[in-house]
Amino acid sequence: MKKKLIEVALPLEAINKESAREKSIRHGHPSTLHLWWARRPLAACRAVLFASLVDDPSSLPEQFPTEADQDRERQRLFRLIERLVLWENSNNRAVLDEAHAEILKSTGGHPPAIYDPFCGGGSIPLEAQRLGLEAHGSDLNPVAVLITKALIEIPPKFAGQPPVNPAAKAKLSGKGMWTGARGLADDVRYYGQWMRDRAFERIGHLYPKVEVPMEQGGGEATVIARLWVRTVVCPNPACGARMPMLRSFELSNKASKKAWVEPVIDHALKRVRFEIGSGQGSPPGGTKLRGRSTCLFCGNTISDAQLREQARNHGADPIPLATVAEGKRGRVYLRSPEIEELQEVAPATPWLSQPLPGNARWFSPPGYGLLTYRDLFSSRQCLTLTTLGKLVTEAHSQAVADGADPERADAISTYLAFALSKMADRGSTICTWGIQRESVQHTFARQAIPMTWDFVEINPFLAGTGTLEGSVAWTAESLDCAPACVRKKGVATQLDARDAGQPGYAFSTDPPYYDNIGYADLSDFFYVWLRHSIGSIYPDLFSTLLTPKVQELVATPYRFEGSEEKARANFEDGFSRAFSNIRAAQDSKYPLTLYYAFKQSESEESSDENAAVASTGWETMLEGLLKSEFQVTGTWPMRSEWTHRQIASGTNALASSIVLVCRPRAESAPITTRKDFLFSLKKELPHALRNLQKGNIAPVDLAQAAIGPGMAVFSRYKKVLETDGSQMRVRTALALINQGLDEVLSEQESEFDPDTRWALAWFEQHQFDEGLYGEAEVLATAKALSLLGLAEAGILHSRAGKVRLLRREELPTDWDPASDKRLTVWEVTQHLIRRLEKQGESEAANLKAQIGGMAEIARDLAYRLYTLCERKGWAEEAGYYNSLVVAWPSMASEAFELR
Repeated sequence: MKKKLIEVALPLEAINKESAREKSIRHGHPSTLHLWWARRPLAACRAVLFASLVDDPSSLPEQFPTEADQDRERQRLFRLIERLVLWENSNNRAVLDEAHAEILKSTGGHPPAIYDPFCGGGSIPLEAQRLGLEAHGSDLNPVAVLITKALIEIPPKFAGQPPVNPAAKAKLSGKGMWTGARGLADDVRYYGQWMRDRAFERIGHLYPKVEVPMEQGGGEATVIARLWVRTVVCPNPACGARMPMLRSFELSNKASKKAWVEPVIDHALKRVRFEIGSGQGSPPGGTKLRGRSTCLFCGNTISDAQLREQARNHGADPIPLATVAEGKRGRVYLRSPEIEELQEVAPATPWLSQPLPGNARWFSPPGYGLLTYRDLFSSRQCLTLTTLGKLVTEAHSQAVADGADPERADAISTYLAFALSKMADRGSTICTWGIQRESVQHTFARQAIPMTWDFVEINPFLAGTGTLEGSVAWTAESLDCAPACVRKKGVATQLDARDAGQPGYAFSTDPPYYDNIGYADLSDFFYVWLRHSIGSIYPDLFSTLLTPKVQELVATPYRFEGSEEKARANFEDGFSRAFSNIRAAQDSKYPLTLYYAFKQSESEESSDENAAVASTGWETMLEGLLKSEFQVTGTWPMRSEWTHRQIASGTNALASSIVLVCRPRAESAPITTRKDFLFSLKKELPHALRNLQKGNIAPVDLAQAAIGPGMAVFSRYKKVLETDGSQMRVRTALALINQGLDEVLSEQESEFDPDTRWALAWFEQHQFDEGLYGEAEVLATAKALSLLGLAEAGILHSRAGKVRLLRREELPTDWDPASDKRLTVWEVTQHLIRRLEKQGESEAANLKAQIGGMAEIARDLAYRLYTLCERKGWAEEAGYYNSLVVAWPSMASEAFELR
């Protein structure tokens, strides 16, 4: 069996660089077509698919007989991949044709169809189609299926066709003007404007202009947004007023136009209104802070539990906060009317009466009395979205009247409904006002719907993000860039992954990450509106009131009477069945590629902070994989985040997906013992980990990346037997792999100088806090050091019988490594972090160039310190070491140029 390139080598840094860069590309990127969670970067999918089909030169000894020949050919393929992953080459026919030719050469002219049974946002089928392959995607979730259809099915049907709208017909258009799906995109823009005009006729009066005071320029101004704050009844019996729950009273914190609201309290009527403050003053403190809320009227403070109770029992009614308008002198903040009522009766919206999920992890509003999807929208928002939903249907009829055949009208309506989804995302009462950018934040700022206490209603008839014009523009621009002129058409179907696939396919997939994301629950937010607007076009997809839940492969205990064990068993069983199906259908000439990103964070039942770690998410996925007789033959960490600091947000999130390359395990696979497994693991894991470090895997991802080479050892055996004869669990193997990782990092301490080894030992006990002088002296003596020498080395501070490591902010800013007579890896690492944090990558690169070879050892120390901080729960400190390693490639490039 020929090895594929992905089983031997990849130009990982180039792939990772472009995968991360994609996050900054918005206009025209397929991800902007419709929101989906945890999409894989297109660059990574393209590279993985290509490398899964193309032979590694070592499999072709007749053509490449020597290692040097093989390496030259491998480098040629690498250069192609480096061009292939560039965003600018996404639709470069010459590059795509070259890649397709390589695929044909390795597949005998008959490449397999690519199947993704968990297609989600459609990245993998889209990139398969871009490479000229037959692409199939399926998903249980109808929203995911519709997104994938809109990426791979619909655009090719109308490739090269001119628009059907009257405006385009009235213009002279040359041959070849409407390449790709641009003609369809033009229709989407036209009928989007048609919808806007009719919507304004019907509901434009809901967004009237306002008068601006003379001191702010005077005249009439268009409202950009209305800001609101929710209130709850104060439980103080002597008060009973409605307490406004504000995180912050700020409206804008831009230096040139700071603005905030000042509460004006009427104690007699127990009412509050808000005036606008600006200039040199400062806003009051928020009334809704973490864990407690304060009544503006009586000063009573209540807990979050009391807040939830009051909201459930007495409602969380909103009151006007401020109005944002476009005045003669620019954007202005105005006092809102104290009472504003819509004259229209809110429309009947039975499709919004469905209950919100009862999972507080992903949905906070039900805990505060917001129980249905209707409760997530104000009356004005609901009326606006309902009107536009009806107009999507009317636009379909209008397109047919203008000469479109029913299939094209269906396509136009589909993309207009996607624009409606964008408006819903920016048009719910979960949306807040961003005081830095002075714009609306969307509902899904994270993978959940939180409870928000102040919210914003934007004017949908303006231009910009979240408006109808802006939403249509984003949708059409994605369609403009769709790879519509393809060799093979794609197919997206609604199907349970346990039943997906046909013999002869090559599978590549990004399955659910245990309980990380509740896809079905979250997508219902869009499903209810899509079903209302285009349900008649896709009756099979929208046959149910909400998305299917029972069969979904996500470990959600609330669907199993709160039982985590039942949820876990359902997940594992589902994965086992899905992988068994894949194994039966997989073309044996090609490997299965599997993306997975689940951070390990669970200790094996022990109070010992040094206990080995195993992850339920990884365990259950791997159990399903191994039960299906797959073995891991390769592992690649695919980074999808920018190399900029992750510290600023106070998080230390995974930056990578781990791509597992798998083959069916041979029937003749041996059985081994725990002892022999550990022997093989200790023999192979250190080399694999060193390669990962050389490849600059982020410390936060190292434990996840280590699973690949560790499981490659474990999965090659049919069974690993414990000393009592029982079969070793995957969870045990994961713990042993983590233990091996820790041992490898500990062994790397031999590279460190004695001063650094002392600092590392002291840091593990005290971090940067003080400890007893005597304790420090005992530790130093054991390592043949003196505390005086350590102080002279610039590592520690000693005073009044106490000792501590010097903090980074205490390090000398004019430090010169060339003149340091006792240079240590510890201070090199801390100075690099300080320089990176305070002065940026360029200055850190300059320092790295001065340090020379010791810099690489400093990076090893960063890995060790990150692991130590992670185990201790020092998340913020861990972030600094993670950021140093993540920034290393760009620092290395700049340092090389400075030599």
